[in-house]
Amino acid sequence: MTDTSVSRGRFRARMGGLVRQTPRKPTLFAVMAALFCLAGLLQSWSLALSILNLCLISAIMALGLNIQWGYAGLFNAGVMGFAALGGLAAVLVSMPPVTAAWQAGGAGVALALVFALLTILAAVYVRRGLRRPRYRKLAVALVLLVGYLAARQMFEPAVRAIESVNPADSGYLGGFGLPIFLSWLVGGVFAAAAGWAVGKISLGLRSDYLAIATLGISEIVIAFLKYEEWLARGVKNVTGLPRPVPYEVDLQHAVWFREWAEGLGASHVDLSSVVVRLCYAGLFALVLVILMWLSEAALRSPWGRMMRAIRDNETAAGAMGKDVTSRHLQVFVLGSAVIGIAGAMLATLDGQFTPNSYQPMRFTFLIWVMVIVGGSGNNWGAVLGSVMVWYVWVEAEPLGLWLMDILTFPLAPDSPIRSHLMSSAAHMRLVVMGLVLLLVLRFAPRGLIPEERR
Repeated sequence: MTDTSVSRGRFRARMGGLVRQTPRKPTLFAVMAALFCLAGLLQSWSLALSILNLCLISAIMALGLNIQWGYAGLFNAGVMGFAALGGLAAVLVSMPPVTAAWQAGGAGVALALVFALLTILAAVYVRRGLRRPRYRKLAVALVLLVGYLAARQMFEPAVRAIESVNPADSGYLGGFGLPIFLSWLVGGVFAAAAGWAVGKISLGLRSDYLAIATLGISEIVIAFLKYEEWLARGVKNVTGLPRPVPYEVDLQHAVWFREWAEGLGASHVDLSSVVVRLCYAGLFALVLVILMWLSEAALRSPWGRMMRAIRDNETAAGAMGKDVTSRHLQVFVLGSAVIGIAGAMLATLDGQFTPNSYQPMRFTFLIWVMVIVGGSGNNWGAVLGSVMVWYVWVEAEPLGLWLMDILTFPLAPDSPIRSHLMSSAAHMRLVVMGLVLLLVLRFAPRGLIPEERR
């Protein structure tokens, strides 16, 4: 066989595989669109759009995780910690400042933070200035200890004063009263800074160290947000975050909206809920499209090819002159920033910041399932997996209740077996999610939309 015939055979094989795989992506997305329409028709369009909004936010989170794991093979077990930093950004940026709290202890907190920063700079200066290692470590430890004790003396009275200012309604410093759109960018910056700190400590070591570090940092961040009430009210929660879309009540009282609802033959109350959720969906979809375009451009660029080469064989990439650790840090920071943006968007959708709702071991697992089911290394797969997994997660419970009601129909309403099965229907989502993951790993181990081999 000649070289020309071999080349033609390879070309035909590649084209044949492309033709076979191309319809999969639009078909799967069309199936999900049909399921959303079915939910709207059988349940309510407001519920279907609510699920869609959460799917869009989850897709952005999964996109950030896919940048870390799919591009570079970095295991991040602290997704919820980075998302919580995004939620914190929504509070600090959009909520109005509490003037009384700032007057009571704002200056003391600011002074303590400045003193802590000066202490760190002094420790760095001492470490670089002293020649002898024995005295260097002792001097650095002494500077840090003295600086910490002095900062605590300034910090604790100021915090007590802040938290005592109307603790039922405020008891914290508040934010800057800026548009909540800005918090999405600030949330990305907060998460990127945390990702840089974690990466500087853990990257370059074994992958299990990175997983432990990200999980530990996530727990530390969430614990800090729970108990430092002066910053974001802790477990008392911050409610009433500004919204980037109209309120349902305002639409219901608008004359033009009531006339429009009458022209459509719909209830103005139901229509207002649908319109508000459509507005949220439009904003979230716009952010997802922008991030998707940037991610695809990066993946197809020389930088993306380099990251996949490092992921597949770090030793060979290092032998070719690539700085593996710095590139890992770069991609880890980028993925963390995307997760932080999604966290700020989630707080915007909820209209409140509740640190207790960030459960690392539960929702981090869900984000990982989204990436695995959709297809690790493929941005479209991450989006599809997010939509599919979150849809199943939400709809599994009402489906379980319906199924148990049918199965226990012959039994008496007060039957203990019926009561037990109906109360256990809420656990159907865990069973269904495990079943979905097992089926995908068995029949599509590379995901529903596998990574494209270029």
